[in-house]
Amino acid sequence: MKKVYSVEEYIETNAHFEEALTLLRRIINSTELEETVKWSAPVYALNGKNVVGLGAFKNHFGIWFFNGVFLKDEQNLLTNAQEKTKALRQMRFKSIDDINKYIVLSYVKEAIENQKLGREIKPTRTKKETIIPTELQNELERDAKLKTSFEALTPSKQREYCEYISTAKRDATKLARLDKIKPMIMQGVGLHDKYKNC
Repeated sequence: MKKVYSVEEYIETNAHFEEALTLLRRIINSTELEETVKWSAPVYALNGKNVVGLGAFKNHFGIWFFNGVFLKDEQNLLTNAQEKTKALRQMRFKSIDDINKYIVLSYVKEAIENQKLGREIKPTRTKKETIIPTELQNELERDAKLKTSFEALTPSKQREYCEYISTAKRDATKLARLDKIKPMIMQGVGLHDKYKNC
């Protein structure tokens, strides 16, 4: 996809839907939303929060509702962008004749109202569990300084070390890896830190 820096440029790039995109833009700009360009596409925000966006493809174009899952969709016009998408919904059109500007405006206004009410799906992060392999656990119990240093590491660095030991197939390899990482743990560095600033 070509990088664009303005809504005008985006519409020019999608000239096959120029008239329709211009109409949708006019409808959205009649509201209080602020027009921006993000991800090389027009996005309309309220107080810095994305509410709707315009999208054009080979055979269709439409409006993206970032938290469209909360729209009533009384006209049954919205589709889920992808199976795994939780909040995003799209209103697709094949031609300018498919656009009912009053219905589009009512959906956009409802999306604005939902944003004002704070209706949005916030991303949830699942906490990853750190499973300490027996070889490392035994060493941590034997060496209090090593244990203190290990516990001072970030959870992701702890997981790197645990995976490094547990993925070895042979016991001899596990012990060799353990000997290799002990000085690194004592220094408070991660297993892959030397590669991170390359």
